[in-house]
Amino acid sequence: MSLNLDDSNEPELKQPKKKRRFLIRRRERSIPLRALVPNVITLMALSAGLTAIRMSIEGRPELAIALILLAAFLDGIDGRVARLLKASSRFGAELDSLADFVNFGVAPAVLLFSWGLNDLKSVGWIAALAFSVSAALRLARFNVADLDGEGAKWKQRYFEGIPAPAGALLVMLPLYLNQLGFTVFREMPQITAIYMVVMACLMVSHLPTFSGKLLGHRIGMHYAMPITVAAALIAAVLLTYPYATLSVICGLYFAILPIGYYFYQRDEKKYEGAVVEEPDEDGAVH
Repeated sequence: MSLNLDDSNEPELKQPKKKRRFLIRRRERSIPLRALVPNVITLMALSAGLTAIRMSIEGRPELAIALILLAAFLDGIDGRVARLLKASSRFGAELDSLADFVNFGVAPAVLLFSWGLNDLKSVGWIAALAFSVSAALRLARFNVADLDGEGAKWKQRYFEGIPAPAGALLVMLPLYLNQLGFTVFREMPQITAIYMVVMACLMVSHLPTFSGKLLGHRIGMHYAMPITVAAALIAAVLLTYPYATLSVICGLYFAILPIGYYFYQRDEKKYEGAVVEEPDEDGAVH
């Protein structure tokens, strides 16, 4: 009798299957390179504003003024570049707002305090704080209004209060005049402190000022050459006589403030003042 040593007919013991682990790679979001360009411009403006603060502390107001002007120029083009490249984003808007506070709220305040208001000690510091806080409130109000997106289209022609970049350029008027030989602001810092507080109030006020948003993005061909020549002349005069040119620009801005208020009142009566007259039951019109 032979033994069958072949165990092929016996049932095989099943090995437990190992669970296959799948590595789920998180899909990384990619953005086009052009989307970074507006944010880089904003960061360049922020760097200029921070460097202006350093120049102010080191007692070099001329360089500080130039850097704040550079920050204002970069702030004016970053939004337009974003729209041109179709790279607008909420992140860019928030970054721009924070940069604006540093460039146009903190830097001018530190500059004026280091230049002349420090002689008033706490009073001068209060004036500087008032301007910075007003700039922050002005930017916050603008951001909230932008998020709401409410209001008639004609109101887009106007800002509510002086915008922060314009406020920064205007508040440095005592420095421009001092460079031109009008030393009264340096000799009497109380005037500078009062002027600074007035500018702070104008920024947070409800005074309507021209925004220029509805001027259009296209011009006629016959206007192209004159506008180009005028822009070149303004740039040349600004570089040759910077403080005189800036003083004239400030004077013109102050001069058009009542004009902006007049046109706002006219447009308000035109678009919102009309009341629909309906007869009542007696036939009387109210």
